[in-house]
Amino acid sequence: MTRAATKPATRASRKKAPPTAKPDRTAQLTDQLKELRLPTIRDRFQESAVRAETENLSHLEYLSELTTRECEARREGRIKRLMTRSKLHPGKTWDNFKFKRLPLHVVRQLETLRDGSFLDRRENVLLFGKPGSGKSHALCALSEQLILQGRSLLFTTCSLLVQQLLIAKRDLRLPKMIKQLSSFEGLIIDDLGYVQQSREEMEVLFTLLAERYERGSVLLTSNLAFSKWDQIFKDAMTTAAAIDRLVHHSVIIEMNVPSYRVETAKNTKTNPSP
Repeated sequence: MTRAATKPATRASRKKAPPTAKPDRTAQLTDQLKELRLPTIRDRFQESAVRAETENLSHLEYLSELTTRECEARREGRIKRLMTRSKLHPGKTWDNFKFKRLPLHVVRQLETLRDGSFLDRRENVLLFGKPGSGKSHALCALSEQLILQGRSLLFTTCSLLVQQLLIAKRDLRLPKMIKQLSSFEGLIIDDLGYVQQSREEMEVLFTLLAERYERGSVLLTSNLAFSKWDQIFKDAMTTAAAIDRLVHHSVIIEMNVPSYRVETAKNTKTNPSP
């Protein structure tokens, strides 16, 4: 039995396989960047690629430009979220604060606090002064500068805070609320003592201050000197304990200046508009 002779392959029989379709790299990369949650790079990589080719940029320069834009966009988004979450008064900024009204040493104190290192040390900032002296604006302005650096702060009035703490206590959620407040590096309590509170209200506030002691900074304004804080906390022992916790690690600022609102009203009467 003989083997059949193998015929050599002819040129006609050697047919080429159909070419494999090239994947759409742009669409693929867009999907991958979406999956990786890099929206700025996803939206800019084509535009940057054209510029890189035109300007003969290296691969590293091209990649660096994209990652820089992504980081900047994320930082801007984080600051926007922090600013919204802080509940600061939008009009009380550093740029529109009347620093010329303050003594030079007070201005220097506020300038020193702008670097935010006191937050790292869990120090408190206590501002004292008469109504209208600019205490609230000063703390809001300082907090705005800190938030622009990526720090987390929350603004609330004392009266609103104690009402929220009372509701949380009634609903057996007080420890949970205090824990939520601990997520902020700085808790701004405006107008302590401005409105007289009941003993029960001051008890929940003291609980918050005691839990926050050496764990997070408190930024506080008050029109009452420490010697009158027994009007706030109702008894000598609680008053002493509250002051001790606040003052132990703190920067105390006394804004002994006239009321800005009174000054403005006087100037308006003296120089009426035509």
